[in-house]
Amino acid sequence: MLWKRESEDTAIASPAPGGAWGRESSALIRLALPIILTGLADMAINATDIVMMGWLGPQALAAGILGGHFYAFLHFFALGVLAAVAPMIAQALGARKFRMVRRSVRQGLWVALALALPGVVVVLNARPILEALGQSVALTPLSEAYLDARAWGYLPGLWFLVLAHFCAAHSRPRAILCVTLVAIAVNALGNYGLMFGNFGLPRLELTGAGVSSALVDSFAALALLSFVLTDRRFRRYHVLARIWRADWARFREIFRVGLPIAGTVLAEIGLFLGSSLLLGWLGEAQLAGHAVAIQCAAIAYMIPYGLGQAATVRVGLAAGAGDAAGAARAGWTALVWGCGFMVLPALTFWLWARPLVGVFLDLADPANRAALDFAVAFLGIAAVFQLVDGAQCIANGALRGLKDTRVPMLLACLSYWLVGYGAALVFGFQLGWGGVGVWVGLAFGLATAALALTWRFIDRLKALRPARVALSVPQRSV
Repeated sequence: MLWKRESEDTAIASPAPGGAWGRESSALIRLALPIILTGLADMAINATDIVMMGWLGPQALAAGILGGHFYAFLHFFALGVLAAVAPMIAQALGARKFRMVRRSVRQGLWVALALALPGVVVVLNARPILEALGQSVALTPLSEAYLDARAWGYLPGLWFLVLAHFCAAHSRPRAILCVTLVAIAVNALGNYGLMFGNFGLPRLELTGAGVSSALVDSFAALALLSFVLTDRRFRRYHVLARIWRADWARFREIFRVGLPIAGTVLAEIGLFLGSSLLLGWLGEAQLAGHAVAIQCAAIAYMIPYGLGQAATVRVGLAAGAGDAAGAARAGWTALVWGCGFMVLPALTFWLWARPLVGVFLDLADPANRAALDFAVAFLGIAAVFQLVDGAQCIANGALRGLKDTRVPMLLACLSYWLVGYGAALVFGFQLGWGGVGVWVGLAFGLATAALALTWRFIDRLKALRPARVALSVPQRSV
């Protein structure tokens, strides 16, 4: 039986050169690098959609982006809830309670279904919601056509996330990366065929973009499921065995751990969306510069995002094994590597801001001069807050490995909105610093979050007993 074997996937401290800290660094980087590349590949899929929507014209592009943002808000909420699956699996692996792993995956699939049912209903009724929010009646029918088609990929997309957490918790994220890389090509070909009527397919324009996205989500879920069911190490779990059997305690735990994560995710997204609103009040040039700077920062954010995901797994494995020293080592290793890596985008933003902005805006066009200057100024501030942005993301990931999510959510929300958004209003408007003041406010919020979440991680490590950490759901036969 699987649960009577040694598992090479989940060793906390196997013999290897370099000492405990060296082994931890090696394990962390091997896990984080494919996750970082997967995040960049996801951004490439989104960029492909935006570029091809632009080929349909400015109205189609605006409608597609509007629909995409509406869909993304719901998707990120579900993504946050399902993020609980990773630490639950990691702690079960660390405790060598392998039945718990299968139960966590199975209930994760259930939770995905529970989230998808209302989510799809909302997506299919997006038009009246968007119009009630004051969006253009010329755009909402086009956004509706896109969303009506894309809605059918919502559930497969969530199932893919559950399976991805299962693979990542076993420190095997390369399959996720491979599937996502293939998905880039599938998405591009699907868009080219269905949006523009190539390959003998009908020309569906934005509806075609939605169909293509739904097909890509379904392809990714089926491809990763096929890997999990056939891989030598994973097939022993029989993750779909008795898929119909309820495990309400585990089901509720996913929501208990995951809902605060979802709240944190939406609070951070909301901070940057809110900052865009403030920049919009300051004029088109500042908003355009802000959009470029935010895009650059989003790409750089993939580094701490991947390291934060890896920290969740590594800390969870150690916590599940009752290894308090290992949990501390995993968290601090991730924080040190994260801050070290974030020096690279910080230097890039500081030293090569103008060439970087030139990727998005024509440097030779006099009409872009004001937007270019603002973008360069904003990137200068972004260079300063790269370290704290990385630290707060990774500290949050380490806390999730301990399944500590409620207090971190409160700390993050207060940091983002009370400190960050409040400072943006004060510096940007009360002191008259404009867009630069808004970005300084963002830096204050992220720095506060970094300090608060790191303090919380230190505090939780003190409370972590050296004895074996008990999982919150008792083991029983399933």
